[in-house]
Amino acid sequence: MRPAISALIGRDHPQWSEGSWICPEDLETYRRRSLRELLSDANGDLGPLEQEVLDSLRTGDIVTAAPDITFDEKATFGDRMADRVAAFGGSWTFILSFSLVCGLWMMLNVTGWLFKPFDAYPFILLNLVLSTLAAIQAPIIMMSQRRQEARDRMRAQNDYRVNLKAELEVRQLHEKIDHQLSQQSSRLERLERLQEKLIDRMTS
Repeated sequence: MRPAISALIGRDHPQWSEGSWICPEDLETYRRRSLRELLSDANGDLGPLEQEVLDSLRTGDIVTAAPDITFDEKATFGDRMADRVAAFGGSWTFILSFSLVCGLWMMLNVTGWLFKPFDAYPFILLNLVLSTLAAIQAPIIMMSQRRQEARDRMRAQNDYRVNLKAELEVRQLHEKIDHQLSQQSSRLERLERLQEKLIDRMTS
């Protein structure tokens, strides 16, 4: 048994010693209490993420999730359209095609080559189209950015859960190995003393 759990049992039951017996259910309860106290000392009050990690350690469940899949499953039609518009609006395809359209618009309205100019210089209609496009595109891009922030926050929470669980499990392993090494060294010391006694008896 790890020293931290043994110390916790000794606080509740002063008669407890290393050689005493404890049932598996109570031992599991003290293990959970030990981890809870460890997290409380490090982080203060336990939040839902810490509680989820403790529950996963108790049940053996995996805390790793796929944030992108979970997030995209909850996306509405408007959310998906905002992502597509933002992705297209921030690409070179949009910049080049929009520059080409504006250039053709101005050239055709100045030269009157294919039709009678409908938006002569200073291109008031073109300015209105550009202003309307900017006014519509800006909030759509902001919606997509908010969704990206929410996705990043979900990824960060998932990474935190995984790292916290790994840290707790590694810490438990370290305590267990240190405890076994200390017990092994005490056994070796006892064996050395017995060996010395046997040698003294054989030589005497």
